[in-house]
Amino acid sequence: MSRSAFRSHFWPTLDLAYPVMFSQLGHVLVNVCDSIVVGQTGKVPLAAVSLSVNVSTVVMMLGLGTTMGITPLVAAADGRRDVPALGRLLVNGVWMSLIAGIGLALFGLLIPLLLPYLNQPAPVVALATPWVRVMFLSFLPLMVFQGFKQFAEGLGLTRQAMLLSVQANVLNAVLCYGLVFGKLGLPELGMMGAAWATLAARVLMAVLMAAYVLVAVRLRPYREAATPRLRPDAAGLRRLLGLGAPIGVQMTFEMGAFSFAGLMMGWLGITQQAAHQIAINVASVTYMAASGIAAAATIRVGKYVGAQDGPGARQAGLMAYLVTFAFMSLMGLVLVLARHHIPPYYNHDPAVVRQATDLLLIAAAFQVSDGLQVVGLGALRGLEDVKVPSVVALLAYWAVALPLGYVLGFRLGWGAPGVWVGLLTGLTLVAGLLLVRFWGRRALRTTLVNEPALAVR
Repeated sequence: MSRSAFRSHFWPTLDLAYPVMFSQLGHVLVNVCDSIVVGQTGKVPLAAVSLSVNVSTVVMMLGLGTTMGITPLVAAADGRRDVPALGRLLVNGVWMSLIAGIGLALFGLLIPLLLPYLNQPAPVVALATPWVRVMFLSFLPLMVFQGFKQFAEGLGLTRQAMLLSVQANVLNAVLCYGLVFGKLGLPELGMMGAAWATLAARVLMAVLMAAYVLVAVRLRPYREAATPRLRPDAAGLRRLLGLGAPIGVQMTFEMGAFSFAGLMMGWLGITQQAAHQIAINVASVTYMAASGIAAAATIRVGKYVGAQDGPGARQAGLMAYLVTFAFMSLMGLVLVLARHHIPPYYNHDPAVVRQATDLLLIAAAFQVSDGLQVVGLGALRGLEDVKVPSVVALLAYWAVALPLGYVLGFRLGWGAPGVWVGLLTGLTLVAGLLLVRFWGRRALRTTLVNEPALAVR
């Protein structure tokens, strides 16, 4: 890549990525805040948060991933300057997200019935059950937020969701502190206060994001294109689901692996489960930052595909890889240096702190792999290549990472670090395979003149 090409891709990638980073961080910072505040009340409530997050996040990722099919389609339509198609995508995307949100909220009524069968400590299950119900209820406004957010991001409008996420996280932090400890004139609800704070923050996010898309002057042409028919059309929904569902499945496989690892920690004990929550919480922050770069890759690759410029799409994807490698290498170094200082912010139990410190060292080791696999997924989504990555994720996490983690952790007696070494192996395998797939795409080496946008694979 020449110096001029480097500059032409580096700054646009950063310009798109950093707002999405903060927006994506908003999802995980809610859990970070909840874990830090609840962790001050004891290791059993912290372990209950771990169980709740492990169960609810798997389902949440299925919903969030489904909405991510909106972004590459919007980016491609924007690259073609197809305003009518953008109007249809706005209507279909919001309707799909709303329906999915209702489904997830209702599904939350069933999940607590399954908790006693996960072989977790009884005190942890008792505290987690009501928390899970409220978390699933919060998925309805979260999905509405996602529907509008993914449409705006597909157009390159990433700063608005970032600002809204910051505001919502401030509200969540204030309410979480007030409701957990009974401060600021609010009732003392213990760990359930954090759950209600999350629900309130997500309602605010949905209302403000919808207001922006429905009022912003720059989006008026797309609203006008959508106005004649505000009902979804079956073909449009199938198109969105055809792209979004495999993304949701892939994200569920990945997050499901980490969640199942959390359940294995519960088999080891409350201390290991609480330590896992600390380490996975911290690792999630850096992951979500990398996913912001991945979102930028989806947008930029998708626009080049829409404009039928294969080499430009390839350079955009490789730039996202380069930025991610540099960023996650730095994050790995930060975790190595800070691993002894982070755990006490969550919990002061000496055993929990020692175990979390060991896990953070492994988290530092998989930073680059974690970042490269998520940016690989983002670049391939821009090509509407989503089915093969889902299969890769299924095999790497569930046929390699988890079985290896179980053998190391339980059969060979490594305990919690053994489970995490299995996760490290799975992440590295996925990162390598996706890089090979993106690098080998022949369509990215030639200009796609007189060819349609790449079909879903």
